[in-house]
Amino acid sequence: MLRPFKAFIESLKEGSGTQIIFYGVPGTCTPFVELLCYAVRSLPYRFVFVPFVDEKKAVLLGERKDVGFQATETEPVSNPAALVIMGGLAMPQIPVSAGQVKDVLKTHPNIPTIGICFMSMFEKEGWLSEIAFDSLIDADISVTVTR
Repeated sequence: MLRPFKAFIESLKEGSGTQIIFYGVPGTCTPFVELLCYAVRSLPYRFVFVPFVDEKKAVLLGERKDVGFQATETEPVSNPAALVIMGGLAMPQIPVSAGQVKDVLKTHPNIPTIGICFMSMFEKEGWLSEIAFDSLIDADISVTVTR
């Protein structure tokens, strides 16, 4: 999922904005968001995590030497180059609807949007009929326990 994500971010028009905005579930999406930030760390963007879809609670994700990316200070959503919607938002027990995400996307017209999910979560929950992603990364998870 890292290579197609990096390719999408690299394809953005130069000068399109300074922030990559990630919308996701605190705690469960944040490790994946931090990994995605690490994959594009050499690119000239600021990475912002928005818990659920509440932009008033947005935080900057900064790189910490020998650790990786972590939330640092508050960062207003002000100049997005791309919007990243994490699939955890579509999970049934999460208090966010596709309509709420669609409303947030309307506040950022003409900004490229990428969806990143596992196990077809957006499709299973019917979000693909409501949200037109410019790109969608749908990864599979396979688990084997040997002991």
